[in-house]
Amino acid sequence: MSDSNEHELLIKTPKQLIYAVVAAFVIPIFVIILLAYYVSSSEKPAAGSNAFSEESIAARLAPVGTVDFVDANAPKVLKTGEQVYAAACAACHTAGAAGAPKTGDQGQWSARLSKGFDTLWQNAVNGIGAMPAKGGNSDLDDIEVARAVAYMGKEVGADFKAPEPAAPAAEAATEPAPEAAK
Repeated sequence: MSDSNEHELLIKTPKQLIYAVVAAFVIPIFVIILLAYYVSSSEKPAAGSNAFSEESIAARLAPVGTVDFVDANAPKVLKTGEQVYAAACAACHTAGAAGAPKTGDQGQWSARLSKGFDTLWQNAVNGIGAMPAKGGNSDLDDIEVARAVAYMGKEVGADFKAPEPAAPAAEAATEPAPEAAK
């Protein structure tokens, strides 16, 4: 047999064996110490460190609910068409749920727009098909619903004018009639 088939070991002396064993323990320990130092030396806030800030304390002490008192005799502030759309109409008309025509899709609105504003408004107030009356919000005033219809119509290019509320009776009585003023 020839000597070329034999494998030579890297460690040939006991001194080299001691160095290898020491390095096998020291190097991983040194790497672990460096990693621990790297992780702990950064400026990170500790978990829960903002627990005693004024904002956190105020959030914990805030009441769960609030009671808002509304003056029943105060005049109702009517919402704009966009506000009514966002609150009552957008849920179905944005996605086209339950066959609702999507806002801005002229193809779906063209047949409805040809019926006129009054028909669309009556359908919105009374409900039609799967759409509930007033979009499911019975607190809406008919003028608010008309404003929402005008808003949605304008989104597809209709020339609908949003209605304004009628003047209160007290103001109408104090103003002179248009013909009498001339």
